[in-house]
Amino acid sequence: MLDETLALTNRALKKWVRNPFTIIPGLATSAFYLALFGNSFNPTNLVPASAGAAAKSAILSTTFGGALTYITYLTAGVICLIIVFNMSFGGIDIVLDRQLGYFNTLLTSPIPRAAIYFSGVFQNLAKAMLLAVLTFVIALIIPDGLKLTASFGILELLGAFAAFTLLGLGLSCVFTSLALLARSIDSLIAVVNFINLPLIFMSSSLFPSSSFPSWLLTISNVNPISKADEAARILIVNGNPASNGMMGTFVGDMLYLVGFVLVMAVLGYWAAARAMRPE
Repeated sequence: MLDETLALTNRALKKWVRNPFTIIPGLATSAFYLALFGNSFNPTNLVPASAGAAAKSAILSTTFGGALTYITYLTAGVICLIIVFNMSFGGIDIVLDRQLGYFNTLLTSPIPRAAIYFSGVFQNLAKAMLLAVLTFVIALIIPDGLKLTASFGILELLGAFAAFTLLGLGLSCVFTSLALLARSIDSLIAVVNFINLPLIFMSSSLFPSSSFPSWLLTISNVNPISKADEAARILIVNGNPASNGMMGTFVGDMLYLVGFVLVMAVLGYWAAARAMRPE
């Protein structure tokens, strides 16, 4: 099954790389979201100039976990947002393959059904993670952007992207199964638009969850986007979690994400298997 999964994933990624118009908008979106949210949502912009830099630092310290800039706080959330949107619409290629007949060819070939499903999962994950890395780089180079602490090193970087990868893998299982169930692009877009925006805004990706009402806070606390965002933000904003007493929170978030991936992989394949029947 591994060879078939890799072959199908490689085919999809080659199609993606050979069409730059599918990559460039993703990069532009990353820069746009960081610049737009980083300025329009930045609460320190409301501080009068007469209050001085100390007032702005106090807001960042008390409300945004001690982030050196607002974009430092926002970067993890924007990366999660990029992952969600890419996973949501990554299944369009699968629907097109079904409409063009290629999908039925796969179903009548001696290829395990699991290879078809997991190739869709992994191709979307690879696309999203490339854009996640580029978003992180863009955050570092934009004016007044991402500023890392002295304790942020390669292990913290790998830890943050491990959280993003787990989120992406779980969501890819969900949205790949939805794409296999969908019979048209219109129906897929309608479903994912109904899911992705509430999923994002009921998380802590753009706003501190401390400002949420109790009912929304309850939802946010079980939202996998919040868990990935919190785990990555602990590392990006604070550096080594062992030095700031946040290791327990980080480990708990990562275990939650591992459980999320396992559950979504099983449920996603179960749902997709029902759709993988020759027409």
